[in-house]
Amino acid sequence: MAVLSWIRCVFGPHLQRIHRSPEQPLTEGRAARRPTLAMTAVVCWQGWNYQPRTLERHSDSILGWASALWSLSYYSSPLLLCYLYRKGYICSSKLVPVSQYLGTVLVCLLGVACLRGYERWKNADYLHFIAILEEAKKSLTPENKVVKPSLLVDPCGDFWKLSKAGVSLLKAEPRIRGAADGVLHSVRTLPCHIISFLVTYSFGRRMLYPGSVGLLQKAMRPMLQQGQAKLIEEFDGQRNKLSACDGNEIDTMFVDRRRVGGQNGQTLVICCEGNAGFYEVGCMNTPLEGEQSCGSWPSPVVGGGVPFPQNEANAMDVVIQFAIHKLGFQLNDIIIYAWSIGGFTATWAVMSYPEIKSVVLDASFDDLLPLALKVMPDSWRPLVQHTVRQYMNLNNADQLLKYQGPVLLIRRTRDEIITTTGPQDVMSNRGNNLLLKLLQFRYPKIMTEEGIRVVRQWLGATNQLEEASVYTGYEVDDDWCVSVLQSYQADREVPFPWSVGEDMTLEGRRQLALFLARKYMQNFETTHCTPLPASQFHLPWRL
Repeated sequence: MAVLSWIRCVFGPHLQRIHRSPEQPLTEGRAARRPTLAMTAVVCWQGWNYQPRTLERHSDSILGWASALWSLSYYSSPLLLCYLYRKGYICSSKLVPVSQYLGTVLVCLLGVACLRGYERWKNADYLHFIAILEEAKKSLTPENKVVKPSLLVDPCGDFWKLSKAGVSLLKAEPRIRGAADGVLHSVRTLPCHIISFLVTYSFGRRMLYPGSVGLLQKAMRPMLQQGQAKLIEEFDGQRNKLSACDGNEIDTMFVDRRRVGGQNGQTLVICCEGNAGFYEVGCMNTPLEGEQSCGSWPSPVVGGGVPFPQNEANAMDVVIQFAIHKLGFQLNDIIIYAWSIGGFTATWAVMSYPEIKSVVLDASFDDLLPLALKVMPDSWRPLVQHTVRQYMNLNNADQLLKYQGPVLLIRRTRDEIITTTGPQDVMSNRGNNLLLKLLQFRYPKIMTEEGIRVVRQWLGATNQLEEASVYTGYEVDDDWCVSVLQSYQADREVPFPWSVGEDMTLEGRRQLALFLARKYMQNFETTHCTPLPASQFHLPWRL
């Protein structure tokens, strides 16, 4: 029995913190709050960070750096192999001693892991955690679930699996070619396909999703632990592990305020984080300051998953299904809020679940391709185009056009990430393109050439005074615009696109174009990564 317990300690996950429940006073001491398996929901904990012994701490540090070096070597392997080949190291006479050295290192690392396991085995807190973890694996009942989330681990929490095929995505339009031309084109572009595959599966996807890099996660670990403790101990957050249909495990956090938040608590805001976003310090903190129920999840890559659009959509799907079937929220009570690259999963969600109440997209873009072309040499243009469309086709605008519900876009006027020239050129912000595409689809008779021109003029404003100047310059009458749109909606009740503005004067279409632009987009004078204050988080406009 002792040997089995030691083996579990060797291969067990990291224990980061032992939480207290929100009802527990902060002044009570650690010793009196030691959790036991017999505890129920009414028992409280005083939170404290897990304290490893000296040998465990040092051995864990060695294994952590070994893992980081392996990750660095793996993703730089194409360049490393080319260098070794040119230096003549890839030959039997060189590889044999290298393999012997690697074998010795692996044996030493195994010994370090065993020492760490031994130190864990002597630690009462870790032994207790392992006992709870094994009990939960056998039978995850509400009773031991109460105990298990109090031990913050990775992975941790409840485990809920959605068993079905992968979700569907919008695909890029294929070019129509003749049979002979198609074969010739395939042969000609074969090298590009191979290079594109290698780039994507080596460093390309890590560049797009830096949150998957172990070094970044290691550097942010103290901050993440503090954020997790706050969500669980102060806001009564529930951490659950969900399994997407592709096998990726999704770490989620939900704060349910239906009992204490009144009517606002009946609404669930599901947050989609950015490419280096973690719910502990991400955009979840913005709606959390209000009274709505909140839920968030990091990209699957943060938990060691595969960073591709298909996997992102699969993860979003299981999060929504969990909110509906396990937490009991209705689709028309769910708002999707996304920041940056999270706009892809947000727009996929509202496209796939059109009953969702509304969507808020903060610092998001219409299409990844222009942003990818910005950071790559012009000579790589064909390769970049093929790679993005084949493997990383984040087509936010195409997905958003499939949604009929309320939409709010938040544009950062000094955004340095989703601009194609620089933060000083607000007209190069790809959020502008997202707004124009949405308005042109929903109101094609209003967004004629003149309508697009006045909206572009309004988008060129960099502050509130300039916005107001453009708006008043065209003498926009908000009440008149609302009455026109309401009259059209009452007479027809048809889905978008609307034909409103078809028989209207040029002046009327200008007013409606500016009115709609102002309702669909909100400007925020800051940079891309500045957290959005709760005062700037508004629900989308409804007619």
